[in-house]
Amino acid sequence: MGVRNVVLIGMPGSGKSTVGVILAKALGFNFLDTDIAIQNREKKKLQEIVNSLGNETLRKIEAEVCGEVEVEKTVISTGGSVVYSPSAMESLRQQGPVVWLHVSYENLLKRIDNFETRGLAKTPGQTLEDLFNERSPLYEKYSQVKINNNVSSPEEVVNTIIKAING
Repeated sequence: MGVRNVVLIGMPGSGKSTVGVILAKALGFNFLDTDIAIQNREKKKLQEIVNSLGNETLRKIEAEVCGEVEVEKTVISTGGSVVYSPSAMESLRQQGPVVWLHVSYENLLKRIDNFETRGLAKTPGQTLEDLFNERSPLYEKYSQVKINNNVSSPEEVVNTIIKAING
């Protein structure tokens, strides 16, 4: 296996954490969730950061944390807004292949029931559909591999990722 790390990007609810843990086990890798790394560094939940410091500050912190990631044999699950930072994405691309877990807007609606309290980097009044439409071209731009995660089980998605990164 020739990859150092695998980086997962995608919308909230796309399965980055769920698939990431299973992928890490399958590869014998560690697992790093950058949202948890942010919360540990800031000693606050993501929603608390958004509420007290604002959306732009969360994005700035996320870019810093992702830009500082220096790991080996790790599946890195990123926050959905990391694609707003070209420098963070460039750093992550140096870590290993960037895999976009793509989920349709309709499926995201079914999966996300805590949109307002999830700690998303969004502007006031911005809807899930707004975020989806704004971020999708960025996920497309930065990903080297696009995986459809609409209907498959997490295990099937993991097998698809492993084939894609080894191919």
